[in-house]
Amino acid sequence: MAVKLRLTRMGAKGRPFYRIVATDSRRKRDGEYIELIGTYEPINDSKVKINEEVALKWLERGAIPTDTVRNLFSKNGIMKKFADSRVKKDK
Repeated sequence: MAVKLRLTRMGAKGRPFYRIVATDSRRKRDGEYIELIGTYEPINDSKVKINEEVALKWLERGAIPTDTVRNLFSKNGIMKKFADSRVKKDK
């Protein structure tokens, strides 16, 4: 099973907000997910709330983030922490 970290759309028509979730790559965009990682509200000054521990756990397990999720993680410093942890494991 290939796990992806991606956005699930929520909210009303014209007022979207998204959940950042870990899900099976074969599932629909708004279908069932394995675990909730955080939220993203593009309308309200791009509010992003991410549970770092959960995000790092899934990245270490080999989950593949989509481009948008990777950008959100990078802006919040999660991708840097993940890269640093991989360098420490290699040494």
